[in-house]
Amino acid sequence: MSDGSEFDDLLEDFPSLKSVAPFVALASDVRWFRALGEDPDSETVRIARDYADALGFPDAEPAFMPDWEDAAAAAENTEFNSPAWEAEEQLRAALTDEVLLAIDPQTLEMVMTHVAQAVTEAIDDAAKEAAEFLRIDDESFVMATSGAAAQAVYQAALVGMAGEEEDHPLSLRFQLFERGRWPIGIIGNSFLIF
Repeated sequence: MSDGSEFDDLLEDFPSLKSVAPFVALASDVRWFRALGEDPDSETVRIARDYADALGFPDAEPAFMPDWEDAAAAAENTEFNSPAWEAEEQLRAALTDEVLLAIDPQTLEMVMTHVAQAVTEAIDDAAKEAAEFLRIDDESFVMATSGAAAQAVYQAALVGMAGEEEDHPLSLRFQLFERGRWPIGIIGNSFLIF
């Protein structure tokens, strides 16, 4: 789907996809990973609290990690079958079902491939730059951060296509990435963020 006009035609055929082009422009311009390890501002803390609350974990306090080794260890220990992970997966599945009421699976796959191609390079470059800046000599750290960001882009694109609001949990998670963070996950009563 490298042909831009083909993609434009697709957007015209499916009005539910009108959010995709502006979202791709936004996601391509995000300052990925620029605030890793820094003290958060009040807006970032508010978004983190709103995310945990909207996901169904109101007792999970945002915990901003200053050290990349701790962040890497937390990411390794985040269980894929944790309650928070399950809640996110249920939201993703519900959004996918909602989008598939308007478009067919092949069209959704084409759109998501386009979205991924449009932002992957920017995310990967930013992850490598962050690793260099923080003197992190660990390829798995770069892969983990860029993989988490790519997932957030996918989820946020679904939010837009489903016509959900900016206070949707998966939109809030993307907003944390927009603010230069890496939201790792909710473990117990802590929402771990680097």
